[in-house]
Amino acid sequence: MVRPQKRGAEHAAVAHPNIALIKYWGKRDEQLVLPRVDSLSMTLDIFPTTTRVRPAPGADHDVVTLNGAPAEGEALRRVVAFLDLVRSRAGQELRAVVDSENTVPTGAGLASSASGFAALAVAAAAAYGLDLDATALSRLARRGSGSASRSLFGGFALWHAGPPHATGKQADLGSYAEPVPAADLDPALVIAVVNAGPKAISSREAMRRTVDTSPLYEPWARSSADDLTEMRAALRRADLEAVGEIAERNALGMHATMLAARPAVRYLAPATLTVLDSVLQLRRDGIPAYTTMDAGPNVKVLCHRADADRVAETVRAAAPGGSVLVAGPGPGARLLPGDGR
Repeated sequence: MVRPQKRGAEHAAVAHPNIALIKYWGKRDEQLVLPRVDSLSMTLDIFPTTTRVRPAPGADHDVVTLNGAPAEGEALRRVVAFLDLVRSRAGQELRAVVDSENTVPTGAGLASSASGFAALAVAAAAAYGLDLDATALSRLARRGSGSASRSLFGGFALWHAGPPHATGKQADLGSYAEPVPAADLDPALVIAVVNAGPKAISSREAMRRTVDTSPLYEPWARSSADDLTEMRAALRRADLEAVGEIAERNALGMHATMLAARPAVRYLAPATLTVLDSVLQLRRDGIPAYTTMDAGPNVKVLCHRADADRVAETVRAAAPGGSVLVAGPGPGARLLPGDGR
C-alpha cells in the first residue's frame, strides 16, 4: 500500500521484470490496456528499475530522464501520458521531474516496460498523494504497460483479464494482478539471448495481426484458460515439472497462432530451434528443463535451481554467439526509504 509521508516530495521506487509462464497475447481494449486472456508470471530477482518522481511547482512541462539521457519520442509520450493519468486521479496539475534507471541490458530479452511502469506507478502515486492498495496500484501500472501490473508482486502473479464484455469503469476495475500462492518451489530461469537485435515486427502489431487473422488464435485462447487452471494447481503442489510442461506448451501454442496469421508472424530463429532442441536433450538426460518464449527469438528455460548451472552451460553451447543469464524469483515493487539513493 502506498501512503506517502510527505505529499509533493520526491519519492523513489524499485521494481523487477517478470516473465509470463501463461502468456498474455492480444488486447481487447488498447486504451485501457485490457488483455483478451489471463496470464501468470514469475517476477525475477535480477535487473531492477529504480524510478524517482518529484512534482515540480511552476514547471510547464514534465522532465523525464531515462538512464541519464533525456527521454524522447514514444518513450517520453508514454511516461507523460501515464503521469497525466496519475494527476487526473489526484486532482492535481503539477508537472514532474522523473529520473529512471533501468539495469536490464539492451536486447537482453527481458522487457523493461514491466519493471519501468511498475516502479513509476508506485513512485508517482506516492509523489502525488494517492492512497492506493496493491490491487489499485496494479490497475494503475497496467495502464502504462500490461505486464507491469504483474511486477507489482513478488514471486508468481496472476493478471486477470476481467469480464470479457465489461466496458468503461467496470472493465478497468476488473483487470488487475494479484499474487499466486506457490508451495516450496526453488526454481531458476535460464535466459538464452540468441539475438539481441530489434524485432522485424513490433509486439503490438504482431498481436493485432494474430488476433485479427490467425484461425488458431481463439482455440489457443480457450486452451490457455485450461493451462492457467492446471498451472495454479501445479504451483500449489510444488510440481516444477508440471509447471514447466504447461509453460512450454502455452508458449509454443502462442507462437503457433502467430505462424498461422495472415501473413505469418515468425519470431523463431535458427538459433532458437537449436536451443529448444538442446533443452529436449537435457530432458532425455534426466534434467527437468522446460522452455518459454515471448515475442522474439530468445528462449527462457525453467528448471530447478540446483540444475541451473548445467542448463546454462548446455544452452550456451547451443547458441555460442549469444549470452546467458540466470534468475530466480524476485520481490515485488516497493517504495524506497529516504531519497532512495
